[in-house]
Amino acid sequence: MDVSGGSGQPRSGSDESAERPTGPTAPAAGSARPGADPAAPADPAGPADPGGPAEPGAGTAGADRLTAPGETPAEPPQERSAAAPPEESAARPDTHPDRDHAHTAGPHGPGAHTPEHAAPGDPDTHPDRAHAHAGPGQAGPGRAGPGQAGPGRAGPPRRPREPGGGLLMGRPFGVPVYVAPSWFLVAALITWVFGGQLDRVLPELGAARYLVALFFAVAFYGSVLVHELAHTVAAIRFKLPVRRIQLQFFGGVSEIEKEAETPGREFVLAFVGPLLSLVLAGLFYLALLPVQRGTVPGVLLAGLMISNLIVAVFNLLPGLPLDGGRMLRAVVWKITGKPMSGTVAAAWVGRALAVSVLIGLPLLTQSGTLGSTAEDSVGMDTVTDALLAAILAAIIWTGAGNSLRMARLREHLPELRARTLTRRAVPVETGTSLAEALRRANEAGARALVVVDGHGEPLSLVRESAIVGVPEHRRPWVQAGELAQELTDGMRVSAELAGEDLLDVLRATPATEYLVVEDTGEIYGVLSAADVERAFVKAMARPSAATPR
Repeated sequence: MDVSGGSGQPRSGSDESAERPTGPTAPAAGSARPGADPAAPADPAGPADPGGPAEPGAGTAGADRLTAPGETPAEPPQERSAAAPPEESAARPDTHPDRDHAHTAGPHGPGAHTPEHAAPGDPDTHPDRAHAHAGPGQAGPGRAGPGQAGPGRAGPPRRPREPGGGLLMGRPFGVPVYVAPSWFLVAALITWVFGGQLDRVLPELGAARYLVALFFAVAFYGSVLVHELAHTVAAIRFKLPVRRIQLQFFGGVSEIEKEAETPGREFVLAFVGPLLSLVLAGLFYLALLPVQRGTVPGVLLAGLMISNLIVAVFNLLPGLPLDGGRMLRAVVWKITGKPMSGTVAAAWVGRALAVSVLIGLPLLTQSGTLGSTAEDSVGMDTVTDALLAAILAAIIWTGAGNSLRMARLREHLPELRARTLTRRAVPVETGTSLAEALRRANEAGARALVVVDGHGEPLSLVRESAIVGVPEHRRPWVQAGELAQELTDGMRVSAELAGEDLLDVLRATPATEYLVVEDTGEIYGVLSAADVERAFVKAMARPSAATPR
């Protein structure tokens, strides 16, 4: 359906499936624009535009329109108000689509860009967010209008939380570093395993060997942090925002919110992490040379040298989500000129690598290649090796698949347009009864209400979930302004926004609805976060031309 702009110029809104967004028609007097006469007749239909990317949600109480007084709603208002409001329960695009670009490095080597969050939550989706990721949850609008928290009405949604993920350790280069709870588990595991090895090498330590082993665990994760900081510094150098660094069970993750603009930058961004791990291994080797073997410093330096070498080598394996996979992606991207082709190639190599780890790691351990003997390889050691191989293979396989999904989302991201997803709206004054406002909206074929002052300037938005919470018999006595959410600057969205720019604006001010305006300031309509989320889902479901079938 269409929404008329100012000066008699028609503007197109969208209250139907985004596969069938409406095109411009003659100005509809009931549509949202300053000074429009909402009682004038309107033509709610318009020519279809097959280029729409998504399907906006249903109307408040009907399939495609608001419920007028005297009509039977599609669902009884009393029943719907008892359940979670549809706009409140819907996920919002949180996953920023470029927040899958997360570098990881860990004790067993994943040095990848793993997707941070895959489900679109608040505009995160990635998509992370959402970026993702990223979220692609964390949602909640600005200030609520009067009457929102009353009985039978939806209260104000929650504000987004800061990107956490554990204990905040500091902000090097302005990027927060978190230690996830799972880190303490792996630190305890390293302390126990390394302490057992010290008992054979330095039996005179006694129980103090566990303190030495704990120091090794902390020092090793310090090396992992240096690995991640290398990615972070490179990203900052290329003007790519870094959301956070997190130390977790299998290493560290640098959550970079945007993708490198060129394959050369992508290659450098991926390579600096393993390079720093190799440099650290070399430094620990040089420090080991003057130290006597069989001492606590000698054992610690040797362990840190070997562990950093393992991290660097494993990270260089050419498969997503490892750093080597990002390097392979950059090479294919450079050759073909298509980043999606590079992602597909590196992701399938990553899946092959996951299978190789699952089968090959236990075989290498049993054969003694990794230091075990035939006598050691039976029993608990065999089970431990198989479990470790399965966990690593699952991480690599899942990361490769998520990289493909996020790349497909980025490919379809430009199709997400505010102009296409916007719902048509009608302006009403604060004192207008809800029943009268719904009648005007249904006459105009609109599915949103904008509260305006006497000069037609928008003041607030009537939330769809709040309308649902008002029983039909009370609507003639409830004013539209009582259900409205006050407009903040961040809730005004340009109709020209699309793709990543649109998601960035929505992420900056999470809300359930936004006022969409033309560049001239004229009201275009209302954008629902739930409609954007559904557009994300459709974009994720569409196959890519570069994906093998």
